[in-house]
Amino acid sequence: MRAVLSDAFVFFGATGDLAFKQIFPALAGLIRDEDFDLPIIGVARSGDLDTLRARARASLQASANLDEVVLAKLLARLRYVKGSDDDLDTFHALRTELGEAAHPLHYLAIPPSLFAPVIDNLKRSGCARGARIIVEKPFGRDLASARSLNSTVHRAFSEASIFRIDHYLGKEPVQNLLYFRFANSFLEPIWRREYVASIQITMAEAFDVADRGAFFDQAGTIRDVVQNHLLQVISLLAMEAPSGRTPEAVRNQQFKVLDSLRPLRPEDVVRGQYRGYRSVKGVAPDSTVETFVALRLHLDTWRWGGVPIYVRAGKALPVTATEVLVELRQPPEVVFQEIEPPDGNHLRFRLTPDMSISLGARAKRPGEAMLGEAVELFARHQSGGERPPYQRLIGDAQRGDQSLFAREDSVEAAWRVIDPVLRTAPPIHEYVRGSWGPAAAAAVLAQGDHWHDPEAAS
Repeated sequence: MRAVLSDAFVFFGATGDLAFKQIFPALAGLIRDEDFDLPIIGVARSGDLDTLRARARASLQASANLDEVVLAKLLARLRYVKGSDDDLDTFHALRTELGEAAHPLHYLAIPPSLFAPVIDNLKRSGCARGARIIVEKPFGRDLASARSLNSTVHRAFSEASIFRIDHYLGKEPVQNLLYFRFANSFLEPIWRREYVASIQITMAEAFDVADRGAFFDQAGTIRDVVQNHLLQVISLLAMEAPSGRTPEAVRNQQFKVLDSLRPLRPEDVVRGQYRGYRSVKGVAPDSTVETFVALRLHLDTWRWGGVPIYVRAGKALPVTATEVLVELRQPPEVVFQEIEPPDGNHLRFRLTPDMSISLGARAKRPGEAMLGEAVELFARHQSGGERPPYQRLIGDAQRGDQSLFAREDSVEAAWRVIDPVLRTAPPIHEYVRGSWGPAAAAAVLAQGDHWHDPEAAS
């Protein structure tokens, strides 16, 4: 049965940073590529329609995405409702502005603390009837708050109408992980504990928190990228083949992975903070929030039992790059007497800033001696026609396609994994900007393992 298309788009926080940086460019892309021909209604506390139109133009100029024809269509579709999130009259005005629209798509581009009054007023005003809702991350701060937030959203919307957005799932390289897993038969026989020695994920950022100190000091790296982005990547890497071709088939398998991850223990985690972080505006002078984390995860499944999964993420590191490295086991016997023990074969998935897949192997060095060297068989994807993540995800939500959105049980399963180290946080280790984090990060590695540092983009 084909899902009903949403017939209006409403975004709360229309004058905010997220709308400026992501939503306006995404809407312009949808108008250009998919003829997104429906009313677009901004809701905010200040300004008017002219102000909103001027902000839309400035947004597209800033994103280097200004097409005057597309902009004219976007401005013609824009409408505006001024009011407060806790004022029911604002929502009656919104219902009037919606006119004949029976299936609006509401986007909450606002702080999570405002979700409850908005959702309650959407229901009381009739704006939630027949509607869908997009909820921005972070979806909660821990397991208890995530459960509470799920309960709040369910007061007005069914699970089939809730779209918990994580833009990372909309990225083309992340989607390529899923495709590569199940489009290539050669991978399946070795994609298991008998052949895989470890899985390592590094999300490195060379930049610091900049002007986001106040936000980041309330979140930290574990909440900001591990609980959502990186656990979702693990679910795609480790999932079983979906049974069927529906969105739920994939999401069912992702949930099984997340539900099988052991909750973290303090000894599985090393937290770091770069030197100078506490002097950033908005950061507490005695802050113990982590700007770096290294951790070891375990999956209690038949396929992955005993395979350590290492995750490392942080700011002010040497490069900006995200990589997945799947290291394969060494051959059972040493046939050639190498001068140094070689690294194992590996598969490397480069997710940012460029996209590539490489197979690490060994080949004989030229010469008479039977000595080898590490080589990589390398395939790079040339970027071109990919849809930006927010454009992809808003378009999917309008069509009712939940494939790339987090489900209630998966969100709660992910929080269960990290909740113990949020309650009993390991100590903070200081590290120098431009390093790979504190030396203590090696403590999470099993004997004989080492971190594989991504290289800068060439």
